[in-house]
Amino acid sequence: MAVVGWIGLGNMGGSMSANLAKAGHDVRGFDLNPAAVAAAEAGGVKPVRSIAEAVDGADVVFTMLPKGDHAKAVYLGEGGVLAHADTATLLVDSSTIDIASAQELHDAAAAAGFRFVDAPVSGGMSGAKAGTLTFMVGGEEGAVADATGYIGPMASNIIPTGGATTGQAAKICNNLMLFINLASTAEGAVLADRLGLDKQVFWDIASVSSGDSWALRTWYPVPGVVSTAASNNDFAPTFTTELANKDIGLAISAAEDTGTPLEIGRHVQQLFQQLIDAGESGKDCSMIIKLVDGSLETSN
Repeated sequence: MAVVGWIGLGNMGGSMSANLAKAGHDVRGFDLNPAAVAAAEAGGVKPVRSIAEAVDGADVVFTMLPKGDHAKAVYLGEGGVLAHADTATLLVDSSTIDIASAQELHDAAAAAGFRFVDAPVSGGMSGAKAGTLTFMVGGEEGAVADATGYIGPMASNIIPTGGATTGQAAKICNNLMLFINLASTAEGAVLADRLGLDKQVFWDIASVSSGDSWALRTWYPVPGVVSTAASNNDFAPTFTTELANKDIGLAISAAEDTGTPLEIGRHVQQLFQQLIDAGESGKDCSMIIKLVDGSLETSN
């Protein structure tokens, strides 16, 4: 079994690191949030007090952080991973960050003699807990193959995507499609209700017809239809509006860099921004349905 350094024990990282611990790995976890550390410890992760302590003697280091700036601080800072890890340690960043930051991490790691892969995930908090995430892994072929060996207990799917930053590219494009699907699902659900369709009957039809999507099957924004949906729990977050807005913003930024028009994506981003402006940034992003049915007051 391996020694694993884990940095970032939030909603995703806490469950992911616990699954590695359950698989028998020696997992040492660090986070600035004491509550996150305590929750991970309950899952079998050994708490440490610094990045340096987390990476000491580690075979592999995983990071799961909110934004590119956080990832760069953790890797490139004075007390960071590159300053304290042994160059034999494999570095795996599972954060969802912008392409430029991911490339900067790849370049800095290579210059310091490290192997580094970008390996963002899809599947949300439920997938993190269940160990059924999809990992999209970009980097040098040998490093990707080695990372795959460690990722197994956390994943149902591990897909090599190509060279540096292609994992992030896949994640950004996938999430763009997810959030567009979520918005269309909300619109279809509200219209079906107003046309007199029973909510369960309509879902039964759409889920086996051309309206089907992961968002419909997993995040259906009407309560009492899909057991995994946040709509059953007053939109308590499975994926916050703030994070959804960040992720679709990454897609829009990448689109601008590549001259790609994203008219639908931009509109969905504006809807998320309306939720944030209404004070709902911490609620689940499927709360977008309240902008469709008119039950949420906004300034627009």
